[in-house]
Amino acid sequence: MKKLYILSLVVSFTFSYAQTNLKKADALFKNYSYADASKAYEEILQNIKSPSTQTLKNAADSYYFISDSQNALKWYRKLYEAQGNNLTDIYYLRYIQSMKAVMDYDEADRVTKEYLTKKGDQKEVNRYVAQKAQMDSLAKAKSLYTIKNLDINTSKSDFGATYFMDKIVFTSARDTTKFSEKLYTWNNQPFLNLYLAERNPADGSLFNETLFLANVMTKYHEATASFDSSGKTIYYSTNIVKKNKLVVDENKINNFQIIKGDIVNNKLENPQKVAFDSDEYSVGHPYLSEDGRWLFFASDMPGGYGETDLYYAKIAADGTMSSPVNLGPKINTFGNEVFPFFRNGVLYFSSDGHYGWGDLDVYESTMMSDGSFSTPRNLGAPINSNKDDFSFVLDKAGVYGYVSSNRAGGKGDDDIYSFVKGKPVCNQNISGMALDRKSKLPLTDVVVMAYNSYSEVLGETKTNYEGKYAIVVPCGKVVKMIAAKPNYSSDERTVETGTENEGEVKDINFELSNYDDLVVKKKGVEKVDVNPIYFDYDKYDITPLAIEELTKVVFIMKKFPNIRIKIESHTDSRGKDAYNLKLSDNRAKSTRDYIISQDIDASRIESAIGYGESRLINKCKNGVKCTEEEHLLNRRSDFIIIQK
Repeated sequence: MKKLYILSLVVSFTFSYAQTNLKKADALFKNYSYADASKAYEEILQNIKSPSTQTLKNAADSYYFISDSQNALKWYRKLYEAQGNNLTDIYYLRYIQSMKAVMDYDEADRVTKEYLTKKGDQKEVNRYVAQKAQMDSLAKAKSLYTIKNLDINTSKSDFGATYFMDKIVFTSARDTTKFSEKLYTWNNQPFLNLYLAERNPADGSLFNETLFLANVMTKYHEATASFDSSGKTIYYSTNIVKKNKLVVDENKINNFQIIKGDIVNNKLENPQKVAFDSDEYSVGHPYLSEDGRWLFFASDMPGGYGETDLYYAKIAADGTMSSPVNLGPKINTFGNEVFPFFRNGVLYFSSDGHYGWGDLDVYESTMMSDGSFSTPRNLGAPINSNKDDFSFVLDKAGVYGYVSSNRAGGKGDDDIYSFVKGKPVCNQNISGMALDRKSKLPLTDVVVMAYNSYSEVLGETKTNYEGKYAIVVPCGKVVKMIAAKPNYSSDERTVETGTENEGEVKDINFELSNYDDLVVKKKGVEKVDVNPIYFDYDKYDITPLAIEELTKVVFIMKKFPNIRIKIESHTDSRGKDAYNLKLSDNRAKSTRDYIISQDIDASRIESAIGYGESRLINKCKNGVKCTEEEHLLNRRSDFIIIQK
C-alpha cells in the first residue's frame, strides 16, 4: 500500500481503458490509478524517443507509488540524465530512495552528496554525516531485535498492529467484506478495514481475526487505530465522507481525517471529528499517549517542512484539544514522517527523509524535559530494511512489539512482523597509557587485561607505539585492570565504570618497572638493588631506614611473583667474631620476617643466614686499620635471586 499512507492519502475511482496512449496514461495517473498507469507508460515509452520530463516523472512515480522500485529507478535515472542537478528536492529523494530500495547504496551516497553540495545547507550536510556514521556503527553492532513474519498475513496489505487491551487491532486489505468488488485503484487492492485478533503472549502470534467494530465499516478506508488506556476511546483514520460519498477538494483529492469515538459493547458510538480535521488536507495515523494527554499524528497540512509531517495536540482533562504543534525540523524533513508511536518518553516514527536504509525506516527520538526531541536514531536491521518499514509499536515492558514492512520474503504487499527486543548493551571505554617507571617513557606492546569481580576476562588489548591503550568493558562494573610486559613488573588498577553507554573512563595509567633496573649483576649473581640496610648499634630491630630499602625487595617480589631469594647478612670485622656471627644472623632473620609480614609467601625465601665477618669484600679484617667508609662496605645485606 505504498504511498497510501504517505502523500495525500487519496482515493479516486477510475475504470480501465481499452486503448493505451499518452493521454490515456496521463488520465490514469491523474486519477491515482498507478498500477494501471505504470503499465500504460511502460508500453507507450517504448515508442517515444524523447519523452518530456513530465512523462518521465509520471512513469517513475507510477512505479514508485506501487513499490516497484526496480522499474521506478529505471525512469528516475532517465529523468536524472535529462535534468541532472536541476532535479527538485522531492525527485532527488525519490531517485535516491529507489536506488537504496535495490540496495545500490554506493551510488545512492554519491548522488546524496551531489544533492547536498547543490543545496549548500551545512546543517543538512552535518545531519547526513551524523546519520551515516550512526548507520555504519549499527551495521557493525549486534542488533537488539529478532523479528518473525506472522501467519496471519495475507497476499494483500496487512499492517498497523496496535495494542488493544490484551488483543491486537490491525489494518488489512484482505478481501473479506461485501465491498470486495470495489478496488482501490491506486494499487488494485480492496479498501482497508480494521480487524481484531487474539494475541499469543508467548510468541506474539495473532489468530482468530474478526472485523473490528463492524458498524464503523464504510466502502472506503478505515485504518491505523489508537486507544486510551481503558480501551473505551478510539482514534482512527478514515476517508472524509458525507452522505456515503467522498468529499473532494478543488484538486479532486479526497483527504483523510481522524475520528474519535467511544467503544460500547463492541460498537462505535458518538463518532466525531477531531478539531483540526479539514477537507483541504489530510490528518491520520493517530497515536494517543498512555496518559491520554498527547495525540500524535501525521498530516500534510500547510506550513509543514515536507510532504507529510508529524504533529501533536495536547488534550485537556475535559477533552479539549490544543491547536496542532509541528514537531519541528529535527524530526520532520522535506520527505515523509509518518506512523508516530510514543512509549516511555520515546517517540518512534517512520521517515523516508532522514538518511536510512531505503524508503521508510523506523527511528527513535527521546522527548526532552522542555518538550523538544533529541536527534532521531535509526533502529537498524532487522527492524529496518531497504523497503518500507513502519508502524512500530512496543509493549509497556519494552520487550515485545510489532512492525510492518513490504520487504522481500513477505507473504503479501505489507506484512506484520512480531519482534522481541533484547536488553540494550551498555559499554564504556577505559583508556590510558603504560609508562616505564624509571624513565617515564611510553611502553609499547604492554598487555592490558580487564577482569570482573569473579576474575573472568572482560577484555584484552595492547598498548600502541605511543604507549596508549583503550579497552571496552561493560557499564556498571568494578573492573580490575592489569598491565604486563615480559621482563617488566606488572601494574594494576581498580576502575568502576558508569552507567552511560559509550562513556569513557580516561587516564587510567600504568607504571611498569624493567627487571634490569631493579637488580645488580656481579660475577653471574643477581641481587636486588638496595642500599645498605641500617640497624641501630648492637640491635637487629627493623628501623624506618631499613623499611625504605626492604620495600624495594617486597616490590620486586610482588611484581615478579616467580622470584625466589636467599638472604645473607654480613658485618664488618670490628667486635668479636662469635658476636658478629650471631648479630648478623639475627638481622638476616629479622629482614626475612619483615618481608614475610608484607604478604610474601615464606616459601619464596630459601634461607636467611648471617655470616658475621667471615665474608669480607675488602682488606679490612681483624687488625687492619680502615676508614669508616671501608668498614661500611662490609656491613651489608644481600638479597640474592636464585629463581625468576
